[in-house]
Amino acid sequence: MTSFAQSRHKKRWAKVDSLLQERRKRPPIYDTTYIVRPDYKLTTKVRANLSGNGIHARGTVKGIHTRANLHTSNKQTFSIAAIYQGVAAGIALNPAKLFGHYHDYELNLNIYSSQISLDASFQRSKTLSGDIERESQFHLESGNADMKVLNVAAYYAFNYRRFSYPAAFTQSHIQRRSAGSWLAGIAFQGGTIKNSDDCPATLPNLYLRVRHLGIGGGYGHNLVLGKKWMFHISALPTVVVLNYNKFVINGERQSAQPMRLNLIFNERFSVVYNFSPRFFFSATGVMSNSLFDDDLLIINQNKWRVRTAFGVRF
Repeated sequence: MTSFAQSRHKKRWAKVDSLLQERRKRPPIYDTTYIVRPDYKLTTKVRANLSGNGIHARGTVKGIHTRANLHTSNKQTFSIAAIYQGVAAGIALNPAKLFGHYHDYELNLNIYSSQISLDASFQRSKTLSGDIERESQFHLESGNADMKVLNVAAYYAFNYRRFSYPAAFTQSHIQRRSAGSWLAGIAFQGGTIKNSDDCPATLPNLYLRVRHLGIGGGYGHNLVLGKKWMFHISALPTVVVLNYNKFVINGERQSAQPMRLNLIFNERFSVVYNFSPRFFFSATGVMSNSLFDDDLLIINQNKWRVRTAFGVRF
């Protein structure tokens, strides 16, 4: 019975491997003078990750000026990732969470292809802390508030035949010559912050709601120096076309004005060093920042993640 099950799994894997090989043998849509696939089927990486989030809000509610500067605890994780013939999977480990010192939850989805790239993250945090000013100053301790935040940024690269996001962020491709591309994309920031059940009655009853949708364009560039170094930088500013912000303090509400020139910026950077065709090191960063101009209510979010990795190809 065991040998039968093993034989069945081998057949399934052989079929999947065959399909991936056929996909790999298809004529590339990119210019191989600028972009190539590695000569190896499997790429494995050990990664260290650090991320954080900050929320800044200010507004005039019922004639009283209110300001809140809040931030989550930084999250540190270690992960292992594998890319087999262009298909990637990974698992992350948070040492602080294992020992009961970190109670937040974060899920990241990153897709990088020749034409379209996507960064998405959902964070649920109970470690939000900071200061609230309303006639007097209050300090919000970790555990006093619950936060749920979703950030999404999607890009389209016009010069995808010569410019590669996968080369910068997953190393499933290799950029052979320097190239850049104009970008088009959308960005979304959404979430809520409210008092937790454990919040002391002496603190103001706080509720923040954020809904930002932006559309815009930007530019990205991969700079190749010799056969070992590659540097990437890109920025996508988007103009907010939908803005549903709300700030409630002790039941008194202030909403944002519907039409103002508000922006969301998404920035990325990457450094890749190839020790040899098989071994490489990379450092990457992804940031999402908002800039709002509103006489009644301003809510800014600054979400970031940096990652270092050491990889081996087989």
